[in-house]
Amino acid sequence: MVVVGADVHKHTHTFVAVDPVGKQVGQVTVAATSKGHAKALGWARREFGEDLRWAVEDCRHLSTRLERDLLSAGQSVVRVPPKMMAEQRRVARTRGKSDPIDALAVARAFLREPDLPVATHDEVSREAKLLTDRRDALVATRTRTINSLLWRVHELDPAMAPAPRSLDRAVTQQALHAWLGTLSGIVAEMARDELEDVIALTARIDVFGKRLGALVRREVPELLALPGCGELSAAKLLGESAGITRFSTEARFARHGGLAPIPVWSGNTAGRVRMTRSGNRQVNCAVHRIAITQIRLKDSLGRAYYDKKLAEGKTRTEALRCLKRRIARTVFNRLTTDHHNRQTPALPATA
Repeated sequence: MVVVGADVHKHTHTFVAVDPVGKQVGQVTVAATSKGHAKALGWARREFGEDLRWAVEDCRHLSTRLERDLLSAGQSVVRVPPKMMAEQRRVARTRGKSDPIDALAVARAFLREPDLPVATHDEVSREAKLLTDRRDALVATRTRTINSLLWRVHELDPAMAPAPRSLDRAVTQQALHAWLGTLSGIVAEMARDELEDVIALTARIDVFGKRLGALVRREVPELLALPGCGELSAAKLLGESAGITRFSTEARFARHGGLAPIPVWSGNTAGRVRMTRSGNRQVNCAVHRIAITQIRLKDSLGRAYYDKKLAEGKTRTEALRCLKRRIARTVFNRLTTDHHNRQTPALPATA
């Protein structure tokens, strides 16, 4: 087996091939286009045969087209986190930084950690990811606009400030618009302009929310049935998983989401752990929302598990961490079930 490490950039990709013990056996740089990717694939097949593994630095905007071209050609692709590549480069005997050095570090990082999740391009997950990212960007833009608008309203008349977190509601928007229409001056003009932006952004956000709701109801009904998991959380988990089948176990999915505890004990402190500060924070945030909601539901299994951990002497923070880890297992199982249901639709009833 030969591992081909890839250091990806906007205009060029550099590939370095290594043998199973990490010795460099080849190098090539191609254009970051489908034609360049085909050239790199032809070079690798011609020089090293068909037993290839492609290790790509995980830079999604730069590596997506490369991954798609390689997967379409039937190749096995693994995403290597940048921090693993940087650590491998740090401990290597070579000094300095260049594209070939980085590509070599990517390949050797894969040899050191051969169980990294493989790359997949699940169209359902990709659609959810693109829709949620766009909605999040619109929400962030609306928040900035609202903050600016509130300061203008405060300058005009502090008593007319709307209630906190109410400017996404049509009633509040209309009332504020009617009041601003009675005022003159540049500040009032800017406030009206920003309010129109808020109204337009709210309408677009609602459209994306409805699309995401229809998507998750169709594609992940099992996940959506999880208590505490709303449509937006389900869409976030679906999109950020990027194809649940790339995780061979639920423990690896939990580690991907920063939900797996890390041991930090020595001697008499045996068993002590802490939560990782790495991982996909979007997955972590979605699971956190589900956990908080389940704790508030008095008759839920999540609340019962949380109370059990408190009774065992754990703090509220520790009990919440345990619940999030348990929810991660459930999310993995339900996403896996939904994936299998999509791949094998129900057969029509027989007579």
